[in-house]
Amino acid sequence: MSKKALYLLGIAITIILGTFLYLKLCCNCGVTEPKADTEKVPPTAIKSDNFVPFVLNGSGFEYQTNDNLKFLKNNSALIQPVSDSIAIGIENLKTFLASNPKQKVTITGYATSDETNTTKFENLGLARANDVKNFFVSKGLASSQFDTKGEIINSWKTSADTLLGPVEYKFETADTTSAAADEWSVLKEKINANPLVLHFNTNKSSLNLNEEDKQKVSDILKYLGAVKDASVLIVGHSDNVGNRDANIVLAEKRAEFSKNYLIKNGIEASRIATESKGPDEPIGDNSTTEGKASNRRTVITIK
Repeated sequence: MSKKALYLLGIAITIILGTFLYLKLCCNCGVTEPKADTEKVPPTAIKSDNFVPFVLNGSGFEYQTNDNLKFLKNNSALIQPVSDSIAIGIENLKTFLASNPKQKVTITGYATSDETNTTKFENLGLARANDVKNFFVSKGLASSQFDTKGEIINSWKTSADTLLGPVEYKFETADTTSAAADEWSVLKEKINANPLVLHFNTNKSSLNLNEEDKQKVSDILKYLGAVKDASVLIVGHSDNVGNRDANIVLAEKRAEFSKNYLIKNGIEASRIATESKGPDEPIGDNSTTEGKASNRRTVITIK
């Protein structure tokens, strides 16, 4: 065989061998084997220095998310809108409580000792708890299944001027024993024996509550939250300045003003009745300035 033939044969063998090795070793290069399906694990809320998780946990119900309700410093109003994850938790809670009517949730609101309370409540934490309760009720949850508390603490997690989730929730089964009924009966007697009396300036429908008044409001809210068939009666009064018909109207406006105040604090309008006595039932001497001031009032009792 000539050298030329051997040379051509070598080239042919090299091509054939190279093709074989390529097909054998490299055809699967860059091809990724499909991975077996793996179970997706939902994220869970964890504690972090960067947030306070929203946690509802107790009595067979559990929900948590890393987002939370927020409040501006020195403010009792819940920042809205809330996140979708919070809304889902509230909707789940609504379903749970509707299926478990004996369940109650105590909402505890917190405020820090350096915050200023400008609300009608005895402390800012209680005002926040009531605002959260009102928000839940606005979403269709039953007011009677919530109690509220407020506490003042030294510090809470903040972001700039916003408090992150200064609210906690405690689940418990409502006590329907006779002892519990006696407790509410005692509270009703306390409320009606020393009722909430709101005083007004001449021809005005505005009010200022002192600390004792704020506690009375809290007692009324607590009682109505526990006793589902209870209701409130607000009676408006006036001094004798002007004609009687005008004073009847003015006293009714004061009663309606007081009613709206209670509604804003979570009491359903259907549970509040109003009436006007005008100047007919004075408790003070209308011949004196002090007596007239004491007569311009609304009296709030439990029916």
